[in-house]
Amino acid sequence: MSETTEVIECDEFLPHPPAVVWRALTEPELFARWWVPGDVRPVVGHRFTLDMGSWGEQRCEVVTVDAERLLRIAFAEGVLDSTLTWRLVAEGTGTRLFFEHAGFDLDSPLGRQAYEGMGRGWPKVIARIAPALATL
Repeated sequence: MSETTEVIECDEFLPHPPAVVWRALTEPELFARWWVPGDVRPVVGHRFTLDMGSWGEQRCEVVTVDAERLLRIAFAEGVLDSTLTWRLVAEGTGTRLFFEHAGFDLDSPLGRQAYEGMGRGWPKVIARIAPALATL
């Protein structure tokens, strides 16, 4: 996590090949196991919502897909207007997953609150991917 910018960054080694990690990012059932329910699909232009519980449903759109390498989503359109990016890099017998949540407006109270809360939360969320994949 970066303390001085409007970007949250995480990276996590996952003991699975990129094709398996990609499934966790792009198959709704697996995605919901480690984060939240939503009809995510690896198709540029696909619009969907994520059920963020007490934070409500957040509108999203897939903006970049490079199968088994990169997924970028416009997140919380009309609310945070930020971007989630997952980049997968093969590493040994597993995958290094790089994650970035960018675009927080630190001049707005909501943007600052989201940045601070998600900065603490994202490492925990990303760490739930490996256990979700272990059930496959």
